[in-house]
Amino acid sequence: MHELSVTRLIQAPPHKVWAVITQRTNEWWCPKPWRAEVDFGTRKAGAMSMATMFGPDGEVNKHPGFILAWEEGRRIAFTDAIVGDLEPSGPFMIGIFQIDPEGDATRYTGRARHWTPESMAHHRDLGFEQGWGAVADQLKALCEEG
Repeated sequence: MHELSVTRLIQAPPHKVWAVITQRTNEWWCPKPWRAEVDFGTRKAGAMSMATMFGPDGEVNKHPGFILAWEEGRRIAFTDAIVGDLEPSGPFMIGIFQIDPEGDATRYTGRARHWTPESMAHHRDLGFEQGWGAVADQLKALCEEG
């Protein structure tokens, strides 16, 4: 597998982390100063999703996707390889947001799996670690706020 990943130990119970992941998505989805509007659709495998990212200089990037897995309280997997009415698209990755209990805390792991080593290297060179790391830090901060 051609996978890039980030992980954070979040000092909050899994139910709270899941609630932030699924109910406050727009607050952590992309690194600031960018902001996101995320629609998971019907929140089940087979649903279409749409993430729109807005940049500080007026940029607008739309990312249609397809939910591959929705395991309530544990994992969401999505891809950009399917859009519209089951239409193939130029695939870039499968994204996975997963949480697991770890003592009194929760382990969050964000994964990006790629079809080729070249695609993975391209994603890494685009700033995967910095971008997905910032997103993981934003998620952690929201989950740990009083």
